[in-house]
Amino acid sequence: MSAADNKALVIAFYEQAFNDYQPEEAAAAHLGDSYIQHNPEAQDSPQAFVGYVHWLRGKFPDLRLDIKRAVAEGDLVVTHSNLHFEPGDRGMAVADFWRLADGKIVEHWDVIQEVPEKSANDNTVF
Repeated sequence: MSAADNKALVIAFYEQAFNDYQPEEAAAAHLGDSYIQHNPEAQDSPQAFVGYVHWLRGKFPDLRLDIKRAVAEGDLVVTHSNLHFEPGDRGMAVADFWRLADGKIVEHWDVIQEVPEKSANDNTVF
């Protein structure tokens, strides 16, 4: 698959899992049999990913993920997103790194920070 195909796959997966709240379908369609997770709060495997989404949605039923940009190179895709736990909150800034193999997502890393109320500059985190 091309880098553009990988980027489209990751965006479709992320939207379906979190915004459409269909983690089972998203995992079945887009995760590899082996899914390596580097987020210290989540376990490896597609089944663990599904459980993580249900756990997170259980805590935040109105959760919404706005993907601001995505970049792809080779087998890697990076998404930069604003994760809102509640409507109208500043949310979290999330950088996700996804590795793909044979048309499936097989590995994930992320870096997460709160969107600050104040900043030392006029730029935003997005």
